Amino acid sequence: MKICMIGTGYVGLVSGTCFAESGNDVICVDIDQAKIAQLQQGQVPIYEPGLEEMVERNLEEGRLSFTTDLAEGVRESDIIFIAVGTPAGEDGSSDLSSVLQASRDVARCMNGPKLIVNKSTVPVGTADKVRREVEALTAHPFTVISNPEFLKEGAAIEDFMKPDRVVVGTEDEEAAGVMRELYAPFTRTGAPILVMDTRSSEMTKYAANAMLACRISFMNEMSQLCERLDADINAVRQGIGSDQRIGRSFLFAGLGYGGSCFPKDVKALMNMGYEVGFPLRLVEAIESVNERQKSVLVEKIDRFYSSQAPQRLERIRQRDEEVTPELLEEIKREGRRSVSPASETPPCDLKGRVFALWGLSFKPRTDDMREAPSLRIIECLLKRGASIQAYDPEAMGTARRILKEEISFFDNSYAALDGADALVLVTEWDVFRNPNFGRMKKLLRYPVIFDGRNQYSLHTMPRHGFVYYAVGRS
Repeated sequence: MKICMIGTGYVGLVSGTCFAESGNDVICVDIDQAKIAQLQQGQVPIYEPGLEEMVERNLEEGRLSFTTDLAEGVRESDIIFIAVGTPAGEDGSSDLSSVLQASRDVARCMNGPKLIVNKSTVPVGTADKVRREVEALTAHPFTVISNPEFLKEGAAIEDFMKPDRVVVGTEDEEAAGVMRELYAPFTRTGAPILVMDTRSSEMTKYAANAMLACRISFMNEMSQLCERLDADINAVRQGIGSDQRIGRSFLFAGLGYGGSCFPKDVKALMNMGYEVGFPLRLVEAIESVNERQKSVLVEKIDRFYSSQAPQRLERIRQRDEEVTPELLEEIKREGRRSVSPASETPPCDLKGRVFALWGLSFKPRTDDMREAPSLRIIECLLKRGASIQAYDPEAMGTARRILKEEISFFDNSYAALDGADALVLVTEWDVFRNPNFGRMKKLLRYPVIFDGRNQYSLHTMPRHGFVYYAVGRS
């Protein structure tokens, strides 16, 4: 099939490339000339495992092309996908200006019947708005279809090539047949292609993301209760995840969700509720819990440096005393004190303290830092007067653009530890899972780890010589 993909952001680039990989002729269009020039050379501006190799292959074989000429893309194609950004406004509502502008541009360029497929994440009713925009500008026949994406950053190609399901919103059975044919190569193992009305299709995207965000926020809130009741959230996760009605996915406690989807979609869903006079109290709570969770490591740092634990570690260092696991556990309890609400944990003066930060992206296998917990942690530590030495396997370029000279960046994880007062682990990259603890201890000024992703064992860390704080594991 001949496809035009408008927008070469995360969704458009991955979708267009995967369609080309299955044999379709795909023209990707964007107004950003520099990005298009880069893509024409096979250089991908985002990090997504396997994407650059797939782009290069399909460019060489002639199935994939990139251009700034929208008219060319529309006229040469039968199916037009709109995959432009829908950023959140101050009230959480989705900005549809790019979607509607793309719709008008498509209408002006049409030279025959077209399927116009909305791939952008948009509020319920957007397909109707797109239809009205196009009707006003063309006499050519067309059908507007809603086709939400369900891609996880870091695993987007696998999600597209082997989807759990494909959702198609249309009341036109002929258009539905074309979409079934288009997606047939990706659903050979039995994944359903679910055809429904456009409004239900648009709603499905928001409901799915809100449900996943709910699981994350629920476990994060349970993790805080576990700390106060001396329970272990990891054991609780295993206990409830074994229930087939609940399942194991999205039940890991940590520092909250981030990225381009969950934060924006949860806010947009809340806004949709407000607009029809039906506030979504559960969704509001999801958002509230997530915002609070991003600060839990800073609260632990405040408690630790407000106690006598750092002074005890300094005396041990100066006297070169023998350090036993029992002593480290005693220091940990002293630095933990009672786990109190955030409002009762006063900000601590951290002037002169240096923190090593492992992980900047909002999740592993991506360089995306949108709504990343690392940004909240960095902001709080800098306000308290601390310095930060950071490392991330893929997000260093993104971080430099965002943070400029506010923090120091290092080329490898161990270099970031050198001379730091403590390690703050923020993103669960594989490279951080089984490090050389002996080398870490020699590089750090004090053997203290604040682990926001529960990567290490509560029982073995004292034997490695560390004062170790995790999330929801007292």
